[in-house]
Amino acid sequence: MIKGDALPQQIKTVWRISAAGTLIFGLLISAGLQLAIHFWHWWSWLGVSLAVLTILTTIVELAIVPYRYRFWRYRIMAQSVEIESGFFFHELTAIPISRIQNVTLEAGPILQWQHLQTVNIETAATTHKIESVTLATADQLKQQIMALAMEANDEDD
Repeated sequence: MIKGDALPQQIKTVWRISAAGTLIFGLLISAGLQLAIHFWHWWSWLGVSLAVLTILTTIVELAIVPYRYRFWRYRIMAQSVEIESGFFFHELTAIPISRIQNVTLEAGPILQWQHLQTVNIETAATTHKIESVTLATADQLKQQIMALAMEANDEDD
């Protein structure tokens, strides 16, 4: 595990709200399926199975919030940006500073409510995300990463 920065505590609230959204969406789909079962005489176990699966998914999402928080780290170094996540499926991504083309900040309504932003680190091939950090940290990371990227590109020329 890298000894990098952790995400802010507010991210746990965002993850819990996301789990609640999954529950609400899944139960609405289950209710719609129940109507289809009633009108078109489909198998009744379909609606019950979907509702149970939705509830189990939500329970698992809520249960792993502390583990997800514990195992999510990032670190900015002169040569790379490292992002580590996952407990069961551990992933450590190192993004070379010289490959970074752009850094953008984004926040949906829930992140805005919690005063958080996601830092998107864009290379030619893909976009990597530092999931959600405070507004001040996001701006600082953007400035730091872009300064390092510009410096690396100047050295390449």
